[in-house]
Amino acid sequence: MTRASLDKDPRDVAAMFDDVAGKYDLTNDVLSLGQDRLWRRAVLKVVQARPGETVLDIAAGTGTSSEPFADHGVHVVPADFSLGMLRVGNRRRPDLGFTAADAMRLPFADDSFDAVTMSFGLRNVADVDQALAEFLRVTRPGGRLVVCEFSQPVNGAFRKVYTEYLMRSLPPIARKVSSNPESYVYLAESIQAWPAQRELGERVAAAGWTEVGWRNLTGGIVALHRATKPTQD
Repeated sequence: MTRASLDKDPRDVAAMFDDVAGKYDLTNDVLSLGQDRLWRRAVLKVVQARPGETVLDIAAGTGTSSEPFADHGVHVVPADFSLGMLRVGNRRRPDLGFTAADAMRLPFADDSFDAVTMSFGLRNVADVDQALAEFLRVTRPGGRLVVCEFSQPVNGAFRKVYTEYLMRSLPPIARKVSSNPESYVYLAESIQAWPAQRELGERVAAAGWTEVGWRNLTGGIVALHRATKPTQD
């Protein structure tokens, strides 16, 4: 069994996702009570990618976050540093150009994409600020960033119930449906350690993005942060 430590060593995190790749999508459906599909559809709507545009979907995993873009005629590049996840995705959707990539050192030229999106992956990056700067580098001037990530419920009572679910209920459920239940203990701990909406927004802005904002989904369990790359003078 592999469990990534909270210091987020890239090798540990990649190995953890390699280990859970086969049942990853099923486990997410069960643990989120089907909400993960609604969250991904919200990402598609916020990115507002049009046919002919090119989108980088970093931390794409098996491609479930990339498929909606491709199905709407958008050129999407699903990228991830877990080769196990990429292999599962490529078997399922060989028409998508799955690419091995580290969010902190993207193998793409400057100004390559109309939009960069990352769903439930930024929390696992060792250096979040470096990743946000890399996203800025590969985005064209005027292009968009959309980050979908777990966050902090805004209602205190709901936050208490949610935290109880994360720490007490999620691991036993994961033991029934996941190939690596320990990885979901890491999941729960990493969600609790993640900054709230405003703090993450401030870090996005500090990386050089403008027009930073966010929208809460499911009461703040998840937040969609969006931003724009400044246009050149």
